[in-house]
Amino acid sequence: MPNKIIPYNPNLKILARNFRKQRILSEVILWKAIKGKALKVEFHRQVPMLSFIVDFYCHEIKLVIEINGSSHNHDEVIQYDNYRQELIEKYGVTFLRFLDIDVRNNLQNVLKEIASKINDLRKV
Repeated sequence: MPNKIIPYNPNLKILARNFRKQRILSEVILWKAIKGKALKVEFHRQVPMLSFIVDFYCHEIKLVIEINGSSHNHDEVIQYDNYRQELIEKYGVTFLRFLDIDVRNNLQNVLKEIASKINDLRKV
């Protein structure tokens, strides 16, 4: 069955490509652990959705993974993240959020949580 693409602003394709070239440590660490169907599903990095770009996305089970750094601790950013998430969730997408420090210091626990969510979503 083909993957249903969430509508997106085509102007974001170039920006997403540039984001993929950036080397944010926690994103690199997580990407190395989940790429190539390492968790039995395929994730993509820096995926445009609506007017936003998400860190990682699996089309097959509609799962977004976001990594939040220290900049996400401010009220305005938290409100924006919640707004963005609510809009995308209307398309049946599930979100997982992890702190940057957890990816760097507790990768195995992060991967266990992702694997558990994948199993839950595959049962649906």
